[in-house]
Amino acid sequence: MADSNTFRDSLATVDKQGKRNWIFAQQPKGRYYNIRSILSIFYFSVFFSLPFISINGRPLFLLNVVEGKFILFGAIFWPQDFFIFGLAMLAFILFIVLFTMAFGRLFCGWMCPQTIFMEMLFRRIEYWIEGDAAAQRMLAKQPWNTDKIIRKTAKHLVFYALSFLIANIFLAYIISAKTLGNIITAPLSEHTGGFIAILVFSGVFYGVFAFMREQICTIVCPYGRLQGVLLDKNSILVAYDYVRGEPRGKFRKDDARAIGDCIDCAQCVKVCPTGIDIRNGTQLECVNCTACIDACDHMMDKTGRARGLIRYASENGIAQKAPLRFTPRLRIYTGILTLLLGAIVFMLASRKPVSGTIMRTTGMLYQERGADSISNLYRIKLINKTTAEIPLQLKLEDEPGHVEVVGKSTITVKAEGQGEGTFFIIVPKAALHNRKSTLYIGLYEGDKRITRMRTTFLGPVQ
Repeated sequence: MADSNTFRDSLATVDKQGKRNWIFAQQPKGRYYNIRSILSIFYFSVFFSLPFISINGRPLFLLNVVEGKFILFGAIFWPQDFFIFGLAMLAFILFIVLFTMAFGRLFCGWMCPQTIFMEMLFRRIEYWIEGDAAAQRMLAKQPWNTDKIIRKTAKHLVFYALSFLIANIFLAYIISAKTLGNIITAPLSEHTGGFIAILVFSGVFYGVFAFMREQICTIVCPYGRLQGVLLDKNSILVAYDYVRGEPRGKFRKDDARAIGDCIDCAQCVKVCPTGIDIRNGTQLECVNCTACIDACDHMMDKTGRARGLIRYASENGIAQKAPLRFTPRLRIYTGILTLLLGAIVFMLASRKPVSGTIMRTTGMLYQERGADSISNLYRIKLINKTTAEIPLQLKLEDEPGHVEVVGKSTITVKAEGQGEGTFFIIVPKAALHNRKSTLYIGLYEGDKRITRMRTTFLGPVQ
């Protein structure tokens, strides 16, 4: 392995003068790249189709942060349900911690949208238009002639067109495909703000994939910096087997080899999209994309050596041939994560189709009703989380007395909408034993109780 006191002093993408080193990554070939290619087709299919799938007229997936309306797999969530999202976010953070401790940055290489779009779409287009890594390097160095202008212009036009498409799909996740369609088809004057938003998002994605590229992973994304905290010697990651590979030496056919299996061909460096040398050890720039594994396996096949000089392994697995252990720390995190996921499933399963709040009218105490009853005035606001309109009746639960709705006897809540009403709770004086009492109001659709809500009732001092 290289001297750990030198290779960590600089980034592969920055030279000694602080200027950027542009990475011309060689296109990998091999089993892992083929698997990632197949998975990328699935990811692209899901990303580009999900906003347009509807169930009962409702999008399958929507994250409308503007209106505070979220739809996940057909189930609608409103701001009143944000406590579920809070718990889900906590569970997700713990999952990241647990997953990273066990499997390193496997997510970055196989599921991260930045890696998938950059390596499996934009970089492939770059290979198609500008050629392989060597051709791209020569094109960058040559003066601006007709060939260079045509290739560069074509690449950036295609990049921006793809960025524009991705921006539209991204907005469809936020404002819904139907609303996006209205912005596209209606006159520009009616949707100036939406059009500007599309241009802004397009510019962001174009800047990321055409210019920032691997800098997003090494500079912007905080996940790579968590490795130093979360990884240990039992974590699985893309690693170079220095025990088997060192000392390195050039390959000579029919020459008895008394040194390590690494032939110092640097193919693992040439295919790396972040420009690192994996033989130096674990580095924050490594996204575990497996390109170096495919490149090294290919060279091992050509030189008649066993594959796996670079492979998925742990530090202990390389140094001590030790298997992956389920440590006490992993057990604790797994237990906490299981409890959180169980709580989330329970809350989702017990979630009511209608929720809301009851507020006693401020500035008013109580009113006497005849000689033997007391009333309080309330206002109720309801949210319907279903796709059907619901007429609701209010009934006083477990206490003598009744509810008297102002106006109509039912409160109609529109589908995926809100409803409100004003009502009195009337209770006999004989049933009141305290200045303030807790009462429960049942919300009924016909004879079926959907849920019940708690409120307080003020009476005279006894």
